Amino acid sequence: MLLRTFAAVSISLVATLQLAAAPTAAELAPLLARPLLEPGQPLHDARAVIRGGVARLPEFATMPEWQTYAARLRQRVLDEVVFRDPTSRAWRDAQAGVVWLEDVAGGDGYRLRKLRYEALPGLWIPAILYEPTGATGKIPVHLAVNGHDKEGKAVGYKQARCINLARRGIATLNVEWFHQGQLRTDGFMHYRMNQLDLAGVSGLAPFYLAMSRGLDLLLALPYADAKRVAVTGLSGGGWQTIVISALDPRVTLSNPVAGYSSYLTRAEYPSDLGDSEQTPSDLARVADYTHLTALLGDRSALLTYNAKDNCCFAAAHALPPLLAAAEPIFKLHGRAAHLRSHVNHVPGTHNFEQDNREALYRFLGDEFFPGRAGYAATELDATAELKTAAQLHVALPEDNLDFNRLALAAARDLPRPGLATPAKLAAVLGYRADAVVAPAVPVERIGELQISTRVLRLGGEWSVPVVEVWTGRPMGTTLLVADSGRKTQAARVAELLAAGQRVLALDPFYFGESAVAPRDFLHALLLSSVGRRPLGIQAGQVAAVARWAAAQPDFGPIVVESRGPRSSVFALAAAVLEPKAIAGVRTVEPLASLHDVIRLSWSVDQKPELFCFGLLEAFDLPQLRALVGANRLR
Repeated sequence: MLLRTFAAVSISLVATLQLAAAPTAAELAPLLARPLLEPGQPLHDARAVIRGGVARLPEFATMPEWQTYAARLRQRVLDEVVFRDPTSRAWRDAQAGVVWLEDVAGGDGYRLRKLRYEALPGLWIPAILYEPTGATGKIPVHLAVNGHDKEGKAVGYKQARCINLARRGIATLNVEWFHQGQLRTDGFMHYRMNQLDLAGVSGLAPFYLAMSRGLDLLLALPYADAKRVAVTGLSGGGWQTIVISALDPRVTLSNPVAGYSSYLTRAEYPSDLGDSEQTPSDLARVADYTHLTALLGDRSALLTYNAKDNCCFAAAHALPPLLAAAEPIFKLHGRAAHLRSHVNHVPGTHNFEQDNREALYRFLGDEFFPGRAGYAATELDATAELKTAAQLHVALPEDNLDFNRLALAAARDLPRPGLATPAKLAAVLGYRADAVVAPAVPVERIGELQISTRVLRLGGEWSVPVVEVWTGRPMGTTLLVADSGRKTQAARVAELLAAGQRVLALDPFYFGESAVAPRDFLHALLLSSVGRRPLGIQAGQVAAVARWAAAQPDFGPIVVESRGPRSSVFALAAAVLEPKAIAGVRTVEPLASLHDVIRLSWSVDQKPELFCFGLLEAFDLPQLRALVGANRLR
C-alpha cells in the first residue's frame, strides 16, 4: 500500500515555531499543507476500484451457451443503461419524424438528398443521403457517423468516404453528431448530457436514438438490402459504430476506427478515457467494450487502429484485448475470417484517411460484393466533388432541443414527493459503510498545540489524509471539509481551536490532496460507470471518518462542517446516512439547489459528483436538510 508514514513526513518546517495558546492562521497553514499521501496515491486507489468493478467476459464452450449469454447481455445493456428510465423509453417508443428537403448535385454515379430526422420528439438531426444513381434491385446501405470534428458532416475525409461508397453502389447516410458541425451549440456539449442523468434520465439515450433512427431511415428506403447494412466512423464515430453495431443486430458490417478500448485499458492509459457518452453510468459494471466487440461475432467486423495515434486508442495497447475477446466468439460462429484488424502506419496518427478508407473498401468488397467483377478497393479521387459546409447545410427548427433543454424539462417537477428516505439516498449514492483502518501515530507538540497526521484506509480501497489539531481539553470535534482542500482552511481551523474544538481536517476523494490526476473528472466518470458514484464515495468517506472519530475517547460530539457548495452536498448526505456518529452539520456557502446545476447549465467536467444519476428525482437540498433534522443543523 502506497502510504507515506508519519516518520517520513518532514517536520523541519514547523520545528522552530513557538506557538501561543491560540495559534494563528499563518502558523497553522504549513501544518495543514503537509503532504500525507504518496505521489499518485489517489489515482492508484481509483484505478484499483475501477479494475475491480469492470465486468469480465466469461469463456464459452458451446454456441448455445454463448447465444443465451449474448441475448441476455444485449438486453441488459439496453434495459439497465441505454433505456433505464421511463422518459428515455418513451423517446424510444415515440413516432419519429423525417423531413426530406432539396436535392444537391452530386458527381458521377450518385446524387445528394438533404433531410432531417428526429432522434426523439423535438430533437432533429441534419443528414445527407448519398444515393447511387442507376442502381437496380436491392443495394447495401451505410450509416456514416463522425467524431469530434467541428466541421461535422462536412469534413473532407468523411465526404470522401461517403462519395466513394456511393460510387460503389452503397447508399450512404451522412449524419451530424451532437456538438459538431450544424449541432455545434453550447447545449449539445457532451459533458452536459449528464444533466439528464441528474434528473434520472439516460443521457446516453439521445446518442443511441440518433443512430438507431438513422438505421430506421436507411432500411425504409425501397432499395435497401437488410442483409448488407454497414456502419463506420472515426474516434467518437468509432465509439458510435461499436455501440450501435453491438446492440442493434440489424448492422451486419462494422468498421470502428480508433474509437474505443477496454475499460481496463482505459484505466491504465489516460489518453483513452472517453467523454460522458463513452463512460455512461453503470455500463462498465454490465459490459466492457470487450463484450461489445464479441457481440459482433455473428456478423462482420474490421477493427481499425493507428500505430502512432496522437489522440487516443493507439493500436499497440487498444487492439490486442479486443481481438482476444472477439476471436473465440467469431470462431464459435464459424466466422473467424469475418473478423479482421487493420493497423495504419501512414500517417499512423489519429485519422480515417486514404489507407484506412481503402482497408474499408477491401473489406466491403469481400463481404458485400464477393466475386463482383471490376470491384476495386483503390480510392476514387473525390477532391473536386467535396462540398462546403454551406452547401451541405440542412434547415433545422429554431427551437431544436438539446441536452440542456431536455434536462430542464425532465427536472421541472423534481424531486418527486415521497421518495426522500435515508434508504433511498443510500441506494442512489451506492453508499457503503466502510471499515476504517487507522494507523497509530505519535502526537507532535508545538507549544500548546498538539498535532497528529495520519492516512486512514477506508474499506480497503481509499486512502484519506487527515490532520488532527487541538489545544487543551476540547469540548467537541469538528470534521472540516472544503471545496478548496484542507490546506486553504488555516484561518477557519484557528477559529475552531479558539472556540474549544478539536479539528479533523480531511480531504475526501477528488478534493485537495485527494485529487486524481491526470484527467480527474474522466476518472470520476469511469468510477460511476462501474457503479461507484463519486458523491457516494465522498459521503461514505466523511461518514467513515466520523464513525472512527466518534469511537475515540475524549473527542466529544462530532460536527461536520463543509465550506463550499460542492462539499455541502456530500456533508449533508453523510449526516443523513450516519445519524449516530454525526451530531451536527454546518454548511458554509452551500449549494442552494440541485436545480442550479441544470439552470446554470453546468457540465460534468466542472463538478462531477453533482451529476449523480437520479439524485434529483428524490432529493434536492431541502430534502437532505429535512432528513438531517433541524436539531442537527448548525
